[in-house]
Amino acid sequence: MTSERKLVAAIDLGSTSTKVGLYAPDGRRVASASRPTERFNPYAAPHPEWVFWNPDAIWGGVGEACREVMAAIDDPARVTGVAVTGMGMDGVPVSGDGRTLYPFISWHCGRTAPQAAWWEQTIGAEKTFGIAGFPPWAMTGVMRVRWMMEHEPDLIKQAESWLLIEDFVNFRLCGVRATDPSMASCMLLFDQQKREWSDELIECSGIPRKLLPAVQPSGTVLGTVLEAAARLTGLPQGTPVVLGGQDHLCGTLPVGAHRPGLVANLMGSWESLIATVAQADCSWTLGRAGVCMQAHVAPGRYAAWGGSPSASALAWFREVTGDADRPWEDLIAAGERESQPGAGGVIFLPYLSSAPCPVNDDRAAGAFVGLLNTTRKTALFRAVIEGLNYQFLHILRTMEGCMDTRFQRIVASGGATRNSFWLQNKADVSGMEVEVSEIQDTSPLGAAMLAGVALGIWRDLDEAAERVKGSTRIYRPNPAVTARYAPLFEIYRSLAPALRPANHALAAWRASGT
Repeated sequence: MTSERKLVAAIDLGSTSTKVGLYAPDGRRVASASRPTERFNPYAAPHPEWVFWNPDAIWGGVGEACREVMAAIDDPARVTGVAVTGMGMDGVPVSGDGRTLYPFISWHCGRTAPQAAWWEQTIGAEKTFGIAGFPPWAMTGVMRVRWMMEHEPDLIKQAESWLLIEDFVNFRLCGVRATDPSMASCMLLFDQQKREWSDELIECSGIPRKLLPAVQPSGTVLGTVLEAAARLTGLPQGTPVVLGGQDHLCGTLPVGAHRPGLVANLMGSWESLIATVAQADCSWTLGRAGVCMQAHVAPGRYAAWGGSPSASALAWFREVTGDADRPWEDLIAAGERESQPGAGGVIFLPYLSSAPCPVNDDRAAGAFVGLLNTTRKTALFRAVIEGLNYQFLHILRTMEGCMDTRFQRIVASGGATRNSFWLQNKADVSGMEVEVSEIQDTSPLGAAMLAGVALGIWRDLDEAAERVKGSTRIYRPNPAVTARYAPLFEIYRSLAPALRPANHALAAWRASGT
């Protein structure tokens, strides 16, 4: 088979959908399919606020999407390997015989706030960040394990390992329990300097070390597709399974942002800004602001990143206003026609799920501020977009301050870049040019690049990036509009501190169940 006929499969496990793509050596997506990632709560009667992913539904969705893309090509043998990427924090306990013992606790679920509070009081945020490069957020993997130890001790005793969601799919594909440094970072138990599990943090956490799988570099060939997995997915039995990594880091590879000097802005369920660096800086200056230092999927590199939930807030707004099925174009046209920059003085605070960087407050909450009896839905829609872009600028300026630098070039990618109104507003709010990659789904392509390098399709990630890079478009700010947004951004920055006492009191009220 000629090299140009070879394809690499990538599986991307996202908060809204599971995507599968087949990629050619030039980065062209030959076939793709997706299935929705649906929230799940078998304990809704006593705990309606809990949020899960169903492991069987996740694996079933992977199988359906894989079969669809495999049916689109002439010869299954063209697929030379498969890699998995996706969200980072959600894990599942797995028994010695491979059974899942409890559903994935979603990052949307706030039940682990008491475990995070215990961690901060007992171990300390600064000490933790100095080793792990992450603050002790409630969504980190170790907090889920501690919750299980406190509330489902019999189940956790039966567990042989705790597998993060990508690692779970890899296990189902090839039977190997392993993780990579980027995913291990999400457990809060990974030593960034040593690039291995931290004995000190494991001892502090009290969790059994046996639960943590072996850490191997991204791009490692884990094994091959098992017979049962081949039947479910349509991937040929014996196809190499290559270790990928977390989605936002895989997403830096196709745009060349795995090399220092370029900042990648991934726009999806989360808004992530990622600057690749050669050394891990785990100083508390970064940690206090929620800027994380994470092992990269690129060999020997690290990522300074700041992020917060983003497109998921827009999806929430569309759902509660009854516009979930309304075309984007209609909403955008109405928003532009019937509202002006500044949304009539309404500001949206987008902390509906959590407030990582730079607010760094698990008990923060979302808000509309400045509502009047003249406010209309179109202004609220604009306020949501503007609020997400204030958030982007807040993260950007915070990272610049912590790293003592000034970013000159931003390359945006991800599914949300299809929204040109959002992108133009981002340029106007920030006063910066925003370069947008025409590659819509950089994360699965990045995972495919890791697999392709491991299997000899490309020499290294640099060559792969040159081969797959696509065209870009530029959004330039309107100086007059940027000037209009400047004072509103300062008001936006004041809102989270001002609302903090009320939000913390409300969080305590919700936790009390009264």
